[in-house]
This record gives sequence, C-alpha cells and structure tokens, in this order.
Amino acid sequence: MILVGGGSRSGKTRFALQLARECGRRLAYVATAELLDQEMRERAFAHRAERGDAFTTIEEPRELPGVIRDADFDAIVVDCLTIWVSNLLHAGAGDVQSCGRSLVEAAAACPARVILVTNEVGCGIVPDNELARRFRDEAGWMNQMLASRAEQVWWLVFGCPLKVKG
Repeated sequence: MILVGGGSRSGKTRFALQLARECGRRLAYVATAELLDQEMRERAFAHRAERGDAFTTIEEPRELPGVIRDADFDAIVVDCLTIWVSNLLHAGAGDVQSCGRSLVEAAAACPARVILVTNEVGCGIVPDNELARRFRDEAGWMNQMLASRAEQVWWLVFGCPLKVKG
C-alpha cells in the first residue's frame, strides 16, 4: 500500500498514475467523486483523458473496502480519500474511523499494489462550523492511520514528489 498526499492541484493523481503504470498492465482507477454537477463531470472527463485507456475505471463513492477486496488488478489507484470521507459524512456514516480501518485491512490484504490518493486538509485555519471541523479531523485521522500501515508515503508539493516513508 502506498499513500500519496498533498494539497489541491499538487500533482498527486499524476504521480499515483505513474506509480501504478510501473506495476503492470492490469490497472484500475477507483473514482470516489459523485458527478453531481457539470463542473464535476468536466473534472472527471479531464481525469479520464489524462489516464487514458490503460486503466479500468470503477466509480465507487462509499464502498471502497469491497471494491479493493474484490479487485483483480496489478495496481489500483483510489482517488481520492478525502472525497470518500466527505461522502461517508454526507451519507450519515456514524463511525468513519471504522470505515477507515476496513479500508486499511482491505488494502493490506489485496494482492494488487494499492495506491491511495489523499488531500492534506489540516494545514489551514480551524473551520468555523462543526461539520467542516469533523471532516478535517476525520480526514486527518484517516491519513495518519493509512500512513502508519503504508509501505511508502509520498508528499507532493508543486508537482514535486517527496518521499516521506519507505
């Protein structure tokens, strides 16, 4: 398992796709975003064009552990975990940390190289409302849990990957 993190538009996805391509030919891209408006559909189209035909796209906004457990690929890129956390919160998931533990166990047991993309959301100011603070906290705890179990952790800054662990 590899964790790739950084800020928005830091090059995380591009780097994760590069890592996946080095693992073999049977590649999957698990998209967690729900395409609820035109702008998100345009983003998804641009991401799909960037990764090309080499990746099988799986759209799954909430049930990541099951997708990873059932996958038969050389590498799986999950993009992105912070959107997944947001989806879980909006769906009313009471115990996001339990969902995170299920994800960690599925990724650790998966024979494929699992590359998880996440955003660092804790470097800014403390949000002014309860939901935003909970999101920031849940994402931070998830990132810490995944980083502790990952073989490698990468931090992307301005498109430059910095190896943090591994």
